[in-house]
Amino acid sequence: MRGYKIGELAERTRTNPPTIRYYEDIGLLPRPERQDGNQRRYGDTDVGRLTFIRRCREFGFSIEQVKALASVTADASRSCMEARDIAHAHLLDVRSKLRELRELERSLARFVATCDEGCAGGPGPACSIFDDLGSPSPNHPCATGK
Repeated sequence: MRGYKIGELAERTRTNPPTIRYYEDIGLLPRPERQDGNQRRYGDTDVGRLTFIRRCREFGFSIEQVKALASVTADASRSCMEARDIAHAHLLDVRSKLRELRELERSLARFVATCDEGCAGGPGPACSIFDDLGSPSPNHPCATGK
């Protein structure tokens, strides 16, 4: 049997061998055939599937989402709307995280501005940033007693 050794597959797909073995262990990548000496051997189909998996992960899809997407690609009776729905749900999650990151950015900017205005250059323990970090956020559930 010809095919690619795990190192060759890793190089072709820009994925490291432990990750390839992990994907096999969780059933995301089928177990390869073995050659004499029990060496794994992969084919072009494996290259394509692993590239698909890696690209999904680059886009931030969870392992469960990748499994769901992969199952849609493997079944011609399934609708592409299933893949669209998975991608749409992920898009909503990404947008939510972006809102959270923008709020984090605003908070950090306020910390820095407050320090610049009031205490920059003073003693470290008196820095306003520590006061800000030591106070509960008004948006945090603990601050409202929820």
